Amino acid sequence: MNTAPTHLRNPSRNASTATASWTEQNYKEKDTESPRSGSTDDDATDKKETNVEPHSQGWLCGGKHLEELRQNENLNLDGPLTEVDVDLPLTRTQVINQGDKQLIELKFAPDDKENPFKWGKWKRRFISTQLNLMTLFIGLATTAYSSGIGSMVTEFHRSTEMGQLGLFTFNMTCALAPLFLAPFCELVGRKIIYAGAYLCFCLCFIGLALGQNIATILVMRTLLGLFGCVGTILVGGTFSDMYDVHERARPMAMFSYVAILGTVGAPIYAGFIDMTIGWRWIEGIQGLSNIPLLICIFLFFKETRGGVALQKRAKAVRKATGDDRYQSAMDFETPSVQAMLKASSVKAIYMLATEPVVFLFGLWIAFSWFIVFLFLSVIPITFQEKRGWNEGVGGLPYISLAIGVTLGWLAHHIQMRRYLKLTQDPNHKVVPEDRLWAALWGAVWMPIGLFIYSFTQYGYLSWVGPTIALAPIAFGVYFIFESTYSYTADCYGESSSSAIAGQGLMRNTLGAVSPLFASQFFHNVGSQYAGLILSLIACVLTLVPFVFYKYGHLMRARSKLAIVY
Repeated sequence: MNTAPTHLRNPSRNASTATASWTEQNYKEKDTESPRSGSTDDDATDKKETNVEPHSQGWLCGGKHLEELRQNENLNLDGPLTEVDVDLPLTRTQVINQGDKQLIELKFAPDDKENPFKWGKWKRRFISTQLNLMTLFIGLATTAYSSGIGSMVTEFHRSTEMGQLGLFTFNMTCALAPLFLAPFCELVGRKIIYAGAYLCFCLCFIGLALGQNIATILVMRTLLGLFGCVGTILVGGTFSDMYDVHERARPMAMFSYVAILGTVGAPIYAGFIDMTIGWRWIEGIQGLSNIPLLICIFLFFKETRGGVALQKRAKAVRKATGDDRYQSAMDFETPSVQAMLKASSVKAIYMLATEPVVFLFGLWIAFSWFIVFLFLSVIPITFQEKRGWNEGVGGLPYISLAIGVTLGWLAHHIQMRRYLKLTQDPNHKVVPEDRLWAALWGAVWMPIGLFIYSFTQYGYLSWVGPTIALAPIAFGVYFIFESTYSYTADCYGESSSSAIAGQGLMRNTLGAVSPLFASQFFHNVGSQYAGLILSLIACVLTLVPFVFYKYGHLMRARSKLAIVY
């Protein structure tokens, strides 16, 4: 191995600045990866202690990148440069001791173009757009199925409740699968998971469109939920791969928006498809519409986990030098599958049962998801059964839900601007409760909308009343989602993945069971009184953000897992 020219080996006058810049970036990357892997110090007890060797930083470079480096007369490095016989961008090295072994860890250099945090704005937006479109299509697939249940069960000579099991199996899979699949998704890069899961997701539509019995349909719906949830559970972590903490609010807000929009928007068009060309084409058209995005993901989606790029570099360096000490953080810091399973399942359920923040906000968001899926049955009762609308026109009131969630997303920008100002105010200490401000005036619209809907759905009244009432319901649901996830994440830091997994279990479970008894509930209790009961429950749960906005700091202080601010 050769050493670099003198001007490359001499420490820079600004070495401390370069090192600080790199250290800050590397800290950000590790900070964002920890919650995603679900590993905390108490979860990964099988990890060996790692110590950094003092004064042991250096650099690696090779191939065409070395020539480019030599041409940069202004570049100075704060450590020795080692040349390697392989194309390798300038890479930071750090000697560390792990147990009785000495390793050389590879890290990104400042301004490394392969570091996702350093990608251009439009490249990151392109990746985010692909993920949001995938989330939208998964949401559409969740509920478009409901519009064809009547025709399907008639063809198969089964009850409506049997057909609604397809909604149940999809949501229950989304509730349970992440508890066990999330750790395995962390063992490889993002792209292979997204591409593989989305391909299988698209293939499931073939079975749904061609299935000849209800058993086939239910199996396909279960698999659809399995492969659909694999993609969506990684989206938050993928944004953390590319965006710093202060940049993450906007893409996450859009993600929440398209997730809800897809769920409430599918019946707008699915009823017309079922009425004109049959229920099978609901699934067929859904499958065909996913193909362009599937191709785009295979061809243009870039790996967002920076650790994967470093892992490939370490492998190439080991092969070129024969020195097995060269490692990436993913090679020696990734917790065991057992530790990650504990964090994603056991710890998630434990936090749901013992942490008031996790349980109460989980109950709040679960009830809102319960309402969303309940209305898949309630809206047909109101407009088709009571007013005699056909299936296609009967799906148009869902436009009001889509408008409501869109207005919620737009209004949430007020919260984002306010929070940004608070972070820049030297006289204000930012705390998780600052995330709840918008929920105080945004989430209250869900019970208001439910109350209006309850007493305007009579068949002899105008359709305008219940249609308008749907908008504030969706408006409130959006703020419930945003405040729940942002507040939980800020409260628990590295443990937030487990907390959110527990909330997701509760949310999808209630979403799964609601269609099974929605029709009986509204028919037996009476539509107006059933709606009144729901609005009263919503009123009680709307107290959650108010209580935590005032007393949240006291509850966090009593928690062993919450971050100290």
